[in-house]
Amino acid sequence: MTVNTDETTDTDDRRMDPVTLEVLRNQLEGIAEEMGQTLIRGAYSPNIKERRDCSTALFDADGRMIAQAEHIPVHLGAMPAAVDAVRECDPEPGDVFVLNDPFTGGTHLPDVTMVSPLAPGNGRDGEGDDGDSDRGDRDIVGYAVSRAHHADVGGMTPGSMPAGSREIHQEGLRLPPTRLVAGGRLRDDVRSLLLANVRNPRERRADLRAQQAANERAESRLADLFAEHGREIVRNGFDAVIEYSRERVEREIEALPDGSYEATDVLEGDGVTDDDVEIAATVTIDGTRIDVDFSGTAGQVAGNLNAPLAVAKSAVYFVVRCLTDPEIPPNHGCYEPVTVSAPDGSLLDPRPPAAVVGGNVETSQRVTDVVFTALATAAPERVPAQGQGTMNNLTIGARDGSFTYYETIGGGFGARPDRDGMDGVQVGMTNTLNTPIESLETEYPLRVERYALREGSGGRGRFRGGLGLERSVTVETDATVSLLTERRRYAPRGVAGGEDGATGENLIDGESVPAKTTVDVPAGSTITVRTPGGGGHGDLDEREE
Repeated sequence: MTVNTDETTDTDDRRMDPVTLEVLRNQLEGIAEEMGQTLIRGAYSPNIKERRDCSTALFDADGRMIAQAEHIPVHLGAMPAAVDAVRECDPEPGDVFVLNDPFTGGTHLPDVTMVSPLAPGNGRDGEGDDGDSDRGDRDIVGYAVSRAHHADVGGMTPGSMPAGSREIHQEGLRLPPTRLVAGGRLRDDVRSLLLANVRNPRERRADLRAQQAANERAESRLADLFAEHGREIVRNGFDAVIEYSRERVEREIEALPDGSYEATDVLEGDGVTDDDVEIAATVTIDGTRIDVDFSGTAGQVAGNLNAPLAVAKSAVYFVVRCLTDPEIPPNHGCYEPVTVSAPDGSLLDPRPPAAVVGGNVETSQRVTDVVFTALATAAPERVPAQGQGTMNNLTIGARDGSFTYYETIGGGFGARPDRDGMDGVQVGMTNTLNTPIESLETEYPLRVERYALREGSGGRGRFRGGLGLERSVTVETDATVSLLTERRRYAPRGVAGGEDGATGENLIDGESVPAKTTVDVPAGSTITVRTPGGGGHGDLDEREE
């Protein structure tokens, strides 16, 4: 692979040999993975340390993603917007920025992003094989980024996931890119301001420190790479790994049939009304490019299912990775051949002060469904039946701030063209674990009554859809419960003759409650979430059992 080592010429004859490229690629991805492990081990809240609702990535100085840990799809595709927002704030070495504003680089308010300019200091990066030392070079060479879902960031309800919010101001503390650390010194005033506006600030403080430690680990490990290979080779490696991924993705796209493919689907109300909210997509494949246009999608809604365009991009990137080769190294090169657009002021590109907390978790799932459906004609052998299509968001907390529990609950994966769907897993735009019962009951005033697969919930067919789950939790103190869920009215669809999966259901003390609801409950109340099953694939008569 040819790699330009001088931006002023395209004829430089230096080349990065494949062995060096592969070594550097794995080392860069290893930095992102080690960042993630540092964050998970250092976090205090079960949502991060147990469920691993967090993501980490490494960017170059131009804001291009170089490597990412395989964490949460809805986080990772949206991270470049956060880096772009920070780059506009004149970052300096030693700074650390914190942000969560969905209209300035974030996704929804509970996802707090930390961005650190990387400028490994002199004394760590000695001469490499290229003979250059660059001692004393303190230019920013990249950015470390960590994003974590904090269990509370203020707002009108504990857990900051209110079902009925109508504006972003009701959803919690809104942070544009803000220097938390300036020139290596923590700004206590900024941290104090942040912690004064959240519930259980002790937990938030510890989780923020874990994110900072993850970013610090990235700078340390990048310095090690400079010492091993030399600064110039590593920085040329940034270009090489991006080009490698781009070429592989383009070859995969080129193998798909050219054409325009359309699909629509709906969300089941926005938390304010029960009216269907339409999402429409036109996917155009042209040679090595894919364009996804969401014209025809509903305008932004009064409730909180609005999703920033970065969230829609994340969903599209996820589908493209699934339909091409998931083994292609995930970086800027994977996404360069893909363009995504949505009308200004629409559900997928709302204007402030739109409420957005449900867009990141629920609307992203439906965007995934729509784009998969559109591409089913182009690649039927690669597209599964619809999965559960929801994250089944359950938040339980005390208004005095003594605890906030948040969970996304798995369900059925859609049946695939050659095998059954998986049972009781996270589907689509989330990739979290469940909270272990032992941890849940230790950390919170909650008791798990039932946690089981829902027999018969997967759609029948030649290949059966995955089974949904049933999870029942009793609250041992007065609390506020918020549910943000989907697929309670319209079932996940089967394909090629397969049957639909079962819809989900939410209950409090045995009584059905709406898909999107926030309610105060007394001690002893039991909340039950029954999650959807996946759709089936193929004619049931062809099933071999």
